[in-house]
Amino acid sequence: MAETPVAEQVDDELVIPAPDVSHLVTEDDTPVDNIFSERQMALLRETLYTSWEGPGEGRPFVAMGNVALYATNFLPPLVPDLLLSLDVSLPDEAMLKEHRSYFIWLYGKPPEVVIEIVSNRKGNELGDKLLDYARLGVSYYVVYDPEGEISREPLRIFTRQGARFVETADPWLAGVNLGLTIWRGVYGGMEDNWLRWVDGAGVLLATGPEAKAQEQQHTEQERQRAEQESQRADQERQRAEQESQRADQERQRAELLAAKLRELGIDPDAIATGSDKL
Repeated sequence: MAETPVAEQVDDELVIPAPDVSHLVTEDDTPVDNIFSERQMALLRETLYTSWEGPGEGRPFVAMGNVALYATNFLPPLVPDLLLSLDVSLPDEAMLKEHRSYFIWLYGKPPEVVIEIVSNRKGNELGDKLLDYARLGVSYYVVYDPEGEISREPLRIFTRQGARFVETADPWLAGVNLGLTIWRGVYGGMEDNWLRWVDGAGVLLATGPEAKAQEQQHTEQERQRAEQESQRADQERQRAEQESQRADQERQRAELLAAKLRELGIDPDAIATGSDKL
């Protein structure tokens, strides 16, 4: 019987098995969000997938709402309202138990951005959660408190420095090439103050309907420009035709005058050259 090469035996011994997740709760089917929070999470997630190409060419990302975030298989998860993780892709067969949550050992890194939407005082978003996300290694922690439940400021942004978070007044998240702003408008049939992503020029990342409307507007503008170009071309053609007609009329008048001069015995060519000889 052929023996397994030593190198292969060593490689097998070095393989670290994935943590056992059979006992972990990846979904509990408990509705916990109010309508605004549900719409707000959807808005943040939708606009990323609709209008953002990622942090750079060839760099994928995943955005998840209300999905368990596990650092280990023996501690309870955190469940951010939205997480954004760069340079990762969703695993195949997402319904497998070991793929159903954001397991840091599966993705190989914590998410860059976590956003929590405050709906009451029970979430402790500026207390334990802030410390937990800092320990987890999240780069940016955002707390949106539209009703002022726990803060006078509706938008609080924290950036990671070392092992802790430091609050910043800058809404631009340089590490992910995205910014945040509060926008008053209608989304999902509700008019309210919404937290929105913006690009480097401060332009909102569009929702699906907004992107469609922008495309329709762009198409209409292109149609109008084409129509204006066509009208200008027609006007130029008409001017050229008018110039040609005027030139023909001048030529005809000149020929008629020359004919009358010849009838009178006058050489029109001599007149044209200024000769004294008639």
